[in-house]
Amino acid sequence: MHLTVVCTADLGPAGLRALRRLLDTAFGPGDARGPDAGEPFDDDAFDHALGGVHVLAGPPCAPVGHAAVVTRRVLHDGVALRTGYVEAVAVDPAHRGGGLGGALMSEVGRIVRGGYRLGALGATERAARLYHRHGWRRWDGPLGALTPTGVVDTPDERGSVHVLPVDVPLDPARALVCDWRDGELW
Repeated sequence: MHLTVVCTADLGPAGLRALRRLLDTAFGPGDARGPDAGEPFDDDAFDHALGGVHVLAGPPCAPVGHAAVVTRRVLHDGVALRTGYVEAVAVDPAHRGGGLGGALMSEVGRIVRGGYRLGALGATERAARLYHRHGWRRWDGPLGALTPTGVVDTPDERGSVHVLPVDVPLDPARALVCDWRDGELW
């Protein structure tokens, strides 16, 4: 299936509505085939996927697959790393099992390697298999978030954050600290 890379601004209102329908369907409750089945896809999660670039499978007005790469700053060992953070990787349930998720992640990898120092994403254990096949590795070091009240540890996220280092060595003895946002921090 043909993939298109488009920035959020070029999706337009109809494209944004179509994207939200896909994500609600793909992450909806009761779909046992989805990597994040039963986890809610709320307004904060949708907001996290906006403002960067979208890899779409199918036409923007009726996508059947999606992954977003948005820019975030992740602190590591005193350096604020330009990070391509991957959001809202989803395939319509009717199109799963044919390699579309892998095709989306191949294009995501190209985008991250070409424009960022680090790639990062949060994943369920089930979805992690897809990411591992594309070079992403689970981060086993400490995690934190830069909040309005300072840096706080986020130990509950341990094991769910995956990274794709591009041009930066990562020391697992040192924390990765993400920037602040509403909803899920990682």
